[in-house]
Amino acid sequence: MSDPPSASATPETRLFDGPGATPEVRAALARTWSDRPGWFGALAAVNHKTVARRFVVTTFAFFLLGGLLALTMRLQLARPGNRLVGPELYNQLFTIHGTTMMFLFAVPVMQAVAIWLVPLMIGARSVAFPRMNAYAYWVFLFGGLTLYVAFALGAGANTGWFSYVPLAGPDYSTGKGVDIWAQMITFTELSALLEAVVLIATIFKLRAPGMSLNRMPLFVWATLVTQFMVLFAMPAVMLGSTALILDRLVGTHFYNPARGGDVLLWQHLFWFFGHPEVYLIFIPPLGFISSIIATFARRPVFGYPAMVLALIATAFLAFGLWVHHMFATSIPALGKSFFTAASLMIAIPSGVQIFCWLATLWRGRLNLKTPLWFVLAFFFILVLGGLTGVMLGSVSLDLQVHDTYFVVAHLHYVLLGGAVFPLFGAFYYWFPKATGRMLDETLGRWQFWLFFIGFNVAFFPMHVLGLHGMPRRVWTYPHGMGWDGLNLSATLGASTIGVSVLVFLVNVVRSYQRGALAGADPWGAGTLEWSTASPPPPHNFDALPVVHGRDPLWEPGAQPAYVSGLAADAREVLSTTALDALPDLRPLFPSPSIWPFVSAVATTVLFIGSVFTPWAVVWGSVPVAVALIGWFWPNRGENRRALELEQRP
Repeated sequence: MSDPPSASATPETRLFDGPGATPEVRAALARTWSDRPGWFGALAAVNHKTVARRFVVTTFAFFLLGGLLALTMRLQLARPGNRLVGPELYNQLFTIHGTTMMFLFAVPVMQAVAIWLVPLMIGARSVAFPRMNAYAYWVFLFGGLTLYVAFALGAGANTGWFSYVPLAGPDYSTGKGVDIWAQMITFTELSALLEAVVLIATIFKLRAPGMSLNRMPLFVWATLVTQFMVLFAMPAVMLGSTALILDRLVGTHFYNPARGGDVLLWQHLFWFFGHPEVYLIFIPPLGFISSIIATFARRPVFGYPAMVLALIATAFLAFGLWVHHMFATSIPALGKSFFTAASLMIAIPSGVQIFCWLATLWRGRLNLKTPLWFVLAFFFILVLGGLTGVMLGSVSLDLQVHDTYFVVAHLHYVLLGGAVFPLFGAFYYWFPKATGRMLDETLGRWQFWLFFIGFNVAFFPMHVLGLHGMPRRVWTYPHGMGWDGLNLSATLGASTIGVSVLVFLVNVVRSYQRGALAGADPWGAGTLEWSTASPPPPHNFDALPVVHGRDPLWEPGAQPAYVSGLAADAREVLSTTALDALPDLRPLFPSPSIWPFVSAVATTVLFIGSVFTPWAVVWGSVPVAVALIGWFWPNRGENRRALELEQRP
């Protein structure tokens, strides 16, 4: 085997080539990269797989909570004149459901999967900035808990997940519900921004030698594009929510027209984030689909350059659509026409990707397993959601169906259909890699068909409801409107979705305990994550691979090569150049630390305290500063080891 990027090391720390790594070296690597045992070790954990698992479990718990809220709303609307819940509680259910799905599930779960997968896909031992990665999780967790604790205590926001002003302003929404909602936005978007930095740095600097940008897996490309979008989109909503809470708590007038403010400013700031967020949710599943199709069609995805360019084009066009949500406002008609054009244009790169996938499937040898069924369903759902999206891009039609259930149907076809179907496919595809056991195929088929049928029974009738004039955000409706049967159908469909998710949970628990053993590569896939054990060891790879093509495990005749010379008793990694992934540096990564958790607690105290008094921002900065000083305080032992490694010949 070749040994391109090598460095000398002492015999006790040298990492030998891949299969030649001794059991002692493997054990030393596992000790070095493992998190500490016990509850203290759990709070101090920084391993990217540990943090990612927590993210996935937490986001899925929020998904279940949001689904229960949605099912309660559907039961309320199942028949006219129902009194299951009152109007105030219904408004809170509606607000918390939408907020949960958009801010606590859809974007975070995509980042969570990327945090777990990307280092394995690019041949890295960890993510960049592992402590910041852990801090981002704790901030996200505390923000979500704050929202639900407030809701349980009767202080839930009731202004919708978009909290339009002046309804969300101090004159019309009293109490602390909207204040807590606004601070929850700051929590989640801070977490998302930190994760974006972590993932971008990981992808640019920690790829295995030889994995140039034109050899990265399409999922890694989708992740990279998405995280750059996060950097540009999230600050807008953070600025908007900060201005909202200042109006409410400090007495500023950003959104008060009587004092020179502008209510449309909120909509511009919110939707400048809100429409790109649709693609923050949508683009990572495109990467899932590319991985699944390539594996189950037994061939690389057709049109790799076109696929990458389509992802980038989607990201650019996504920032030119936000007025798509504001056609009913007083914006000049000429301005609206430009956003109509952009709304139509963004369908082009999505169409390019669909045709590339179809070409891959057409020439492939299909292996129809559960992950591929979810992908095939995605095509059907996305086409329907995309068609209604093009329709809503027309100003004249949008004005007719604005704020009706037609928009609700479109939203769920694009988001739930376009993101959750591929996400379930990804769970079935990578579950064996994460746990070492296969999910049950029979239960997987049952879950798929229940989810597919329930989804269409729930949301397709909403198109007709909207065309028949049923408005959004109503807690009940009178007899004789012609909406009874369609609403009952939607409720039955939502219940079927709930049953399918329950089947999925049973499958996960049952398979995790006694599912069939998976082996390293049960699907015969071609990307790097399948070259290591299932589940992967704490250090991911016994020896870092050297890459020769886009599908390293499928490359014909390529002699496997590995990196040697990295220490086994220190968290030493190999960083590479951003474009061509040439060996560059050997930095030493930080060890587990309690300070990210302490910093997150201090940040939470500051944010929650500011809901009750602006002075909390001043005094709350003190514990945050102390925690950050502890976080970055030099460790003599680590510095000494770093100097020793730097002085190697």
